[in-house]
Amino acid sequence: MDGLTLDRVGPASLAEQISHQIEAAIAEGSLPPGGRLPSWRDLAAQLGVARGTVKAAYEKLIDKHLLVTAGSAGTRVVSPLPASITRAPVITDADRLVPQNFLQRSDQALVFQLGVPAHDAFPATLWSRLYRQAVQFTASRTGYADPRGLIELRSALASHVAIARGIECSPEQIIVTSGYRGGLSIALRAIDATGRQAWVEDPCYPVTRLALELSRVHPVPVQIDEAGFNVRRARELAPAAALAVVTPGQQAPSGVTLADHRRVELLQWAVEAGSWIVEDDYLAELHLSGRPANALAARGADRVIHLGSFSKTISPALGIGFIVTPLPLARRLIDVATWLGAPPNAAIQLALASLLREGHYLRHLRRMRKLYAERRQCLLDTLARFGIDAASPAGLSVMLPLPNGFDDQQLTVSARAAGLGPTPLSPWFADASRCRAGLLLGVTNVLERTIERDCRRLLALIGDPIGRMKPAAAH
Repeated sequence: MDGLTLDRVGPASLAEQISHQIEAAIAEGSLPPGGRLPSWRDLAAQLGVARGTVKAAYEKLIDKHLLVTAGSAGTRVVSPLPASITRAPVITDADRLVPQNFLQRSDQALVFQLGVPAHDAFPATLWSRLYRQAVQFTASRTGYADPRGLIELRSALASHVAIARGIECSPEQIIVTSGYRGGLSIALRAIDATGRQAWVEDPCYPVTRLALELSRVHPVPVQIDEAGFNVRRARELAPAAALAVVTPGQQAPSGVTLADHRRVELLQWAVEAGSWIVEDDYLAELHLSGRPANALAARGADRVIHLGSFSKTISPALGIGFIVTPLPLARRLIDVATWLGAPPNAAIQLALASLLREGHYLRHLRRMRKLYAERRQCLLDTLARFGIDAASPAGLSVMLPLPNGFDDQQLTVSARAAGLGPTPLSPWFADASRCRAGLLLGVTNVLERTIERDCRRLLALIGDPIGRMKPAAAH
């Protein structure tokens, strides 16, 4: 309620101004039905007015049946609101700037949903214990936290990336972020490539292209092939690019690992051109076929900005990730993070530090790799029993091609209404001439006891054309 503004010299009384602004807040939804208001004493002190003034404003709204007193529960907005209240227009999905297929709105992961871990395999008991301990510890900390993230977590992350990703760095080079998008935002601000070009994979995560465009950087899509990102082709298309954003561990969405010779070419380009590589370490730790390749930052520490996240391995609800900063850009990245970033909750940071330091995280990854390999095979086998041989594994998903011209985006809207969460393939393509319709079926929440029913429901939404599809051609 600190947003109320009062005109102390105007004709309207202070009580009238307060009641009018509270009524407007109820109408626009910022004070929802059932929402609690401050006591009239507290609000009076906050606004610098007499207590009787606020009391009179509240009583006026009670008389209009907009507020109700509930004893020890305080003064609240009535629920439901009376019909006389004209509510402000509700923003619909059509008004949103980000395609609704990439808005994860459900509290629980849906079957076939991409980018979320297995909800039934989350180590809830362990995490609850670590988090409770962290809350107790942080309760006594009353000062400002380090904007780079707590030293306990940065130290644990430095040890982890050295062991798991081959990156040698100090805790001072690590910045804790709110996840991939938070890390990418900091990186793009630090690079400051306004008006210049950036190489991106085609297809790639649509949010990456959107983030570049919002930063006034021009994304240049470069077709991937069986060896991943094609550096020679990228040099032909945009020889003066300021940066490249790549997923070398497991290309999103194809699952292809960037070939060793391509890694060498990409790092050589960055050194020669004085450009930057933003490495999105997407699913690299959850490689289901063989040992994960080391991170690009393990080789090109001076030109690679390494972005990590725990959304896919633990839970997106944590909202936590990290940056390993290259030394030449470290000061700039740290300054941007300090003044424009927002590190996650301190208790979550401490709990995650314990998870890493005590070895729980690596054990969790080992279990998840085994579980996800089984679930991916289960999905492929089930589709095969339905006579579908066109599906192909793609990281932690199965790629299911659809006929040219098929509206995969509308299909996923219908699927979500039915409680299924496939992701449309076509928005991942920037080049319209190469755009393919299809579905990405996440495997993490595929359950053997329900998969046949879930596939049958999905295929019923798709209809007959899927039965005539042939296996997808290699990239």
